[in-house]
Amino acid sequence: MFGIIARSRPASIAGLTIERRAHVETPYGRPSAPLIYGAIAGKSVVVLLRHGDDHEFPPHRVNYRANIQALYDAGVEGIVAIATVGGLRDHLGPGTLLIPDQVIDYTSDRAHTFYDADDASAHHVDFTWPFSENLRRRLLTSARNAGIRIEDGGCYGATNGPRLESAAEIRMMQRDGCDVVGMTGMPEIALARERGIPYGAINIVVNYAAGLGDSAQAVAHDQLLEYGRTAMITVARLLANFIENKDKA
Repeated sequence: MFGIIARSRPASIAGLTIERRAHVETPYGRPSAPLIYGAIAGKSVVVLLRHGDDHEFPPHRVNYRANIQALYDAGVEGIVAIATVGGLRDHLGPGTLLIPDQVIDYTSDRAHTFYDADDASAHHVDFTWPFSENLRRRLLTSARNAGIRIEDGGCYGATNGPRLESAAEIRMMQRDGCDVVGMTGMPEIALARERGIPYGAINIVVNYAAGLGDSAQAVAHDQLLEYGRTAMITVARLLANFIENKDKA
């Protein structure tokens, strides 16, 4: 059974059949929302809404540890996370889908590890390649099988939010090698690694980042919402193909 971390509103995942919702507790508190047990393409999945049922949790207030722990306790074999991002390169305009392969963490003051208790021993998990290459390849294959154009690889820059970035910050991130920018990837990716859960992501580019393209003067919030809604139709097709063929890998 795969875990799917979505932004909000399970109705945005076309083809998801909901069987039950489970309110769970973890040693790190409650996750953002009840776990949604259901099926896609006739195969079991569990969906977690990262920002809550009513999108009440902005990125800096998401309980990432509880979210990942809840999926771990549910016994998921892997996580596919959906996130909207801003594009930092000319070819990564609104509407582009991307399967990232690297991350740079610009966040601060987030509970970013499971190993911070007074009696915790040192755990230095390898993070050379943050995303599961097996999951990346399977997602790319599913996109190809579904006739979906998608970018292979890219560096995700994770910022604190909830504000958007300044143009100067985006220029710095470009120099650092980032291709897209978002607010939820970290510590989510690292926590999944600490729990030994393979993690792959589908990034939806909903705008050019600050100072670039049509965001040269300001980022239009309405545009972010519209591109996010439209792209989820395509993402749902990708997920359906991925889940349907997950046992063939």
